Amino acid sequence: MLQKVPAVLGRLLRRDRAGSEELTINDPAFADVPGGLEVTSPAFEDDGPLPLSCTDDGDKLSPPLAWSGVPAEAEAVVLVVEDADSPTPTPLVHAIVWDLPGEDGRLAAGDLEGPTSTGEGHLMGRNGYRKAEYLPPDPPRGHGRHRYCFQVFALDQRLDFDTPPGRRELIESMTGHVLAKGCLVGVYERR
Repeated sequence: MLQKVPAVLGRLLRRDRAGSEELTINDPAFADVPGGLEVTSPAFEDDGPLPLSCTDDGDKLSPPLAWSGVPAEAEAVVLVVEDADSPTPTPLVHAIVWDLPGEDGRLAAGDLEGPTSTGEGHLMGRNGYRKAEYLPPDPPRGHGRHRYCFQVFALDQRLDFDTPPGRRELIESMTGHVLAKGCLVGVYERR
């Protein structure tokens, strides 16, 4: 969708960025939560480029991910994917996945429902466009490098929502229940 934004507008907005301090993982509610979770991907290194296949300019598939270090007492895992550099007041949500098993785990490429994938039936929250699916990275031309943050949270209880939650509702429900957290950053810049 943002591929149609003129590069000149992207350059004008280049200084406008949500910032990593606004990411879910850095929310004050989770300030005292230890790291402890290692989040990795066989497709990209931490702070390395995302594969084109995982972007709006490629196959639009969610990337493969793995996480380890989940505490034994965890009941559930939550994944939140956000763009720390979106020209918005808060990071743009690219995916929310809740009620993953409370253990070390992984997702294969395309496991999340998205524009080109039916996914594996995971419970999805609403992305920044209010759809319960993976929103592939789609930064405005000329805006520069964007950091896509794959944040994983281990919880001491399962969450229950009647409808797909948005970012704020998810944070409120997770408050007081996060045992550990971790993050993997993939970068993408539309030339």
